Amino acid sequence: MSWQLWSAFFLACWIISFSPGAGAIASMSTGLNHGLRHGLWNILGLQIALAVQVTIVAAGVGVLLTTTSWAFSLIKWFGVGYLLYLAWQQWRAPVKLIQIETRAPDVPPHKLVLRGFLVNMSNPKAMVFLLAVLPQFIDPRGPLTQQYVVMGITMTVVDVIVMSGYTWLAAKILRLMHTARQQKMLNRGFAGLFTLAAGLLSLVHQAGK
Repeated sequence: MSWQLWSAFFLACWIISFSPGAGAIASMSTGLNHGLRHGLWNILGLQIALAVQVTIVAAGVGVLLTTTSWAFSLIKWFGVGYLLYLAWQQWRAPVKLIQIETRAPDVPPHKLVLRGFLVNMSNPKAMVFLLAVLPQFIDPRGPLTQQYVVMGITMTVVDVIVMSGYTWLAAKILRLMHTARQQKMLNRGFAGLFTLAAGLLSLVHQAGK
């Protein structure tokens, strides 16, 4: 991959990561509920899923998953259901979960990692997007595996920075919220965003359909 091609891909990664999506909503929600330090576990889960998706696309399996009707529908509706589940959890979350605390929230890191992984992995739109975007930056004359590794690392680094920013922003907003009413409104607001993300995901169709 040439320097010019990588630079164009690097810029595209920032645009992609900054675009609000389920990952950004999950990052802000985690930052709001658990703070920046614990929000990093959610970000780790998001990146593991991204690495798996890039690997699937590089292996060519992504074409099968996004063109096979039953596989596409299975992933999509699992994603819709999971986002609605997160919306329900956020809606009914007690105010005490988003109090400013100095001790670590009573949430095991592995649960935050799994949550981030499922948010990204259960979104077939991400797979369709990667299939459409990554080949545009591939130099067919060069080694494909090496190029996919470089692109995967680039996307991961950029996404970690952006998702950390979203998480930090939410954690800072949390410290400005002092009343139970304000905190409850934030919870309900994120529940609405998760529901909106689920609705948008339900409208995604396979390429060519």
